[in-house]
Formats: sequence, structure tokens, C-alpha cells
Amino acid sequence: MGLIKNMQDDGLAGLDHNVITAPLEKLVNWSRARSSWPATFGLACCAIEMMATGGSHYDIARLGMEVFRASPRQADVMIVAGRVSQKMAPVLRQIYDQMMEPKWVISMGVCASSGGMFNNYAIVQGVDQIVPVDVYAPGCPPGPETLIHAIDTLHRQIETGELLRRRSETGAGANIVIEQRDGQGEPKLVSLGRDS
Repeated sequence: MGLIKNMQDDGLAGLDHNVITAPLEKLVNWSRARSSWPATFGLACCAIEMMATGGSHYDIARLGMEVFRASPRQADVMIVAGRVSQKMAPVLRQIYDQMMEPKWVISMGVCASSGGMFNNYAIVQGVDQIVPVDVYAPGCPPGPETLIHAIDTLHRQIETGELLRRRSETGAGANIVIEQRDGQGEPKLVSLGRDS
């Protein structure tokens, strides 16, 4: 009843933002967040967890991401899952460059984010040296729950439009580090019940 009274008094100005009266930019960002298709870049054990996320148990179809694209021209989110070698870095950049704008990057796991345990000349010490990273998903490997949290975080950032503004101004990603959601964490000392 209040909606009808507001419309009678103020016309369309009495409506809150909805599909008819929302600014076009908000509608575009809303649709981008709900129809993002990932370009898979699975390189190591993190790729197994990424594949598990795409399975029926976790059902990322509800996030609009059920279609993992093999073609970068049909994708707008790159999930870098695993360590990136120096030989693979130019390939990663080429696939990123072939993706359609706007595009976003999720760095999955400590190896992709910082080189992980592979502190040597053959492994890139952070994929952010190759592509601008928007969301970092920590873990070794991060489970599907953490990847879904990273995807949800990315979707919320896409909806605000902040990522596009930052990318146009600085050329860098958002660099958002999320917390782990899959029960992994700091190792705990387990007592065996014996005096040492």
C-alpha cells in the first residue's frame, strides 16, 4: 500500500531503485557479477580443488560460474591455480591479454600468490608480477570453500564498480586477501599424552 501511495504522490520518483529505475551502471555491474565465466589456468594441486569446486557437491552454477571456458575470448575471470614457472609466465600473460574486457584475476593458493615453498629461480614469486590480481585465496591448497569465498568477494567488488575504476586509474588489481574457509589454518601441536 505504501508503494502505491508513494507512486501516486511522487510518480516514478516514489519507487526505490529496482530493475526499471536503477542506474544503468548498477544493472550492468549486477549482471557482470552474476554471469562471470572463468578461464581455468590449473597448474598444480590447487587445480584439483578448483575442479572439485566445479562439481555437483559445491554447485557454483548458483554463482553463474558453471561454465569453465577453454577459450580465453569467452572468459572474464582467470583463476590461477598453482605455481607458475618462468616458462609458463608468458603463456599466462598471453591468455590474460586474449580475455575480453573487463576481466578479473583470482590467485588461488600460496604458490600462485607468492611462490610458496618453491623459492627458486624457476618459479615466479607471485603471479601479480605477470597479471593484476584482484583476490588472493590463501591455502596449500585452498579448499573449495575458500575458492567460493574468493569468488563471492570478487562478485561483491564487481557490483560496486570499484575494480573498474581502480584498474583504469592504476592498472593494478584490487589485491584483496581473504581468510581461509575450509578448516585449514595454523598447525597445532598435538600432545601424545606422554611426558617428554
